[in-house]
Amino acid sequence: MASERRPNFVLPPGSCDTHVHVWGPFDRFPVAKGAPYTPPERNKDDLRALHARLGVDRAVIVQTTVYKADNRAMLDAIEASEGAYRGVALVDETFGDAEYKALHLGGVRGVRFGFLKHLGGVPDLALLKRTALRLEEMGWHLVLHLDAASLLEFEPLLRGLRLPVVVDHMGRVPVPEGMDHPAFRILLDLLRQPNWWVKVSGSERISAEGPPFRDAIPFARRLIEAAPDRVLWGTDWPHPNVRWEPDEADLVDLLPEFGDAAALQKVLVDNPARLYGF
Repeated sequence: MASERRPNFVLPPGSCDTHVHVWGPFDRFPVAKGAPYTPPERNKDDLRALHARLGVDRAVIVQTTVYKADNRAMLDAIEASEGAYRGVALVDETFGDAEYKALHLGGVRGVRFGFLKHLGGVPDLALLKRTALRLEEMGWHLVLHLDAASLLEFEPLLRGLRLPVVVDHMGRVPVPEGMDHPAFRILLDLLRQPNWWVKVSGSERISAEGPPFRDAIPFARRLIEAAPDRVLWGTDWPHPNVRWEPDEADLVDLLPEFGDAAALQKVLVDNPARLYGF
């Protein structure tokens, strides 16, 4: 049952939720064969209702592995948004100029690769490198779903990337590991480079305490301090594969503790507008 609570914190006009997903309607957009999990239907109408409750004006829909490189549900939701949504796609080796052009016209501005074992493990690194070169030419960016182990294992690969790169969910370094964990230090060091970005999403993923996930606040604050002009925020709705199902109003109400009003204006409005072309 979805919450009906509105957040106490009022988001600034133009705020963007840069990490959401849509699944369905399944009669039009069935999940892919061999999908790593079977999600509930959560469609573009459900997304609009969520953002009406939270006070969000813009969004970035991130393609999930349940659809693989079939981006139709995402493109359908973007088209219906009248300019309020952008997208991050999944691609495979079959994508060429025509496919990328269609994605761009459809509002897509990035491509995501995931490294997590429960979602298929390490991607085809040769495809990732080829895609990165193509995206750089197109003015798009790369989105990476990493965790602490993959930040450590693939540090040399990461340091070689030259296009804009966005790291999801604060790098998924668990709160009990602390901000001195080598993976978090790598993430902070990457953020010293002008092409690296991070999302202060996923508080519910890294938390050890559970709702309302206040133990994640120091991690988000530290990342915003490190690169205030290259931080994004998102709810990660509808929260695939989480230990705790969060109330999105709780996630919004963490924001005033992530930074002051000037910092949040950048994170919520200015930074996503610049990266996604709103």
